[in-house]
Amino acid sequence: MIRFNIPPYTGKEDKYIKQAIDSRKICGDGQFTKKCNEKFEKITGAKKVLMTTSGTSALEMAALLADIKPGDEVIMPSYTFVSTANAFVLRGATIVFVDIRPDTMNVDENLIEDAITEKTKAIVPVHYGGIACEMDTICDIAKRHNLVVVEDAAQGVMSFYKGRALGSIGDFGCYSFHETKNYSMGEGGAVLVNHEKNVERAEIIREKGTNRTKFFRGQVDKYTWVDLGSSYLQSELNCAYLYAQIEKPDIINNDRLQSWNTYYELLTPLKEKGCIDLPVVPEGCVHNAHMFYIKTKNLEERSKLIAFLKENGIGAVFHYIPLHSSPAGQQFGRFHGEDKYTTKESERLLRLPMYYGLEKKYIEYVVSKIKEFYEG
Repeated sequence: MIRFNIPPYTGKEDKYIKQAIDSRKICGDGQFTKKCNEKFEKITGAKKVLMTTSGTSALEMAALLADIKPGDEVIMPSYTFVSTANAFVLRGATIVFVDIRPDTMNVDENLIEDAITEKTKAIVPVHYGGIACEMDTICDIAKRHNLVVVEDAAQGVMSFYKGRALGSIGDFGCYSFHETKNYSMGEGGAVLVNHEKNVERAEIIREKGTNRTKFFRGQVDKYTWVDLGSSYLQSELNCAYLYAQIEKPDIINNDRLQSWNTYYELLTPLKEKGCIDLPVVPEGCVHNAHMFYIKTKNLEERSKLIAFLKENGIGAVFHYIPLHSSPAGQQFGRFHGEDKYTTKESERLLRLPMYYGLEKKYIEYVVSKIKEFYEG
């Protein structure tokens, strides 16, 4: 079976985990946590990067930092993972879903402004597949309406928009290091704080609402509870595993890009025949090959193709069920405007095997079976 995903492993993970164990400090904010924070600050240019227990935790921190309160509204696409919405619903917000662009599967930036009301507090663009949303337009809208921008860049580590790292463009950015991501620690994430004024509060929220970080820096002689917060610190063992991958991030990035480009090249003839659609990378966007997907004609064709590939030892999967059609999505949110593309395009999308170290012969086999399905 060609698996859909295999978590990344470079060979140094064992060594660094052993170093963490030998240091006798395996809770958060040890040497490897700090190395990861600093590495991502260097990559992204963010004012502060703080490792968290998950991408979900990063989003929850961002919702707290954005001062989301009951009655506020938050605009986002419906085509995203549940954590994107949950983080804001937990603060009492109503989610306002808007339609996506069919080319990138990202929020349609031209529909956002019409969804703004006097209750709107934030916009949450989701960079699907590590391909950037149209951030200039989104940030301009946010600035004119005094809104917070929280980038869900869970899939966007090492992706860029007009030279800027995803996650570093809005007020806050959120990364995930789940085992399905390009760089992984099993479970984990990071919050990117892009304005100096929010750094101290981010540290407090991450430390259960205490000023414990200032205490460890010697800035106060004791620490106490000063704000809302939770336990968002990631274990040293997890960060040691991750650091082995991000120490030289281009090794994984280049490998994945090579696989992505191979898929694209080999599947282009099927696209030219009108059998499938392939991903679109807009001008100014540098992606990270987080995923490679194709789009079938419709849901029925996709289901048949998934079954056919499975019969031939290939793990291919669809992705999100749009949140606005879910029971919780209907309870905690509403769809603004017409669902022209969200449901339709989500039913066409099929993700192919993609991971660090995916051999070219496996890609060629996957493509051969897709061609067999369409051409007989």
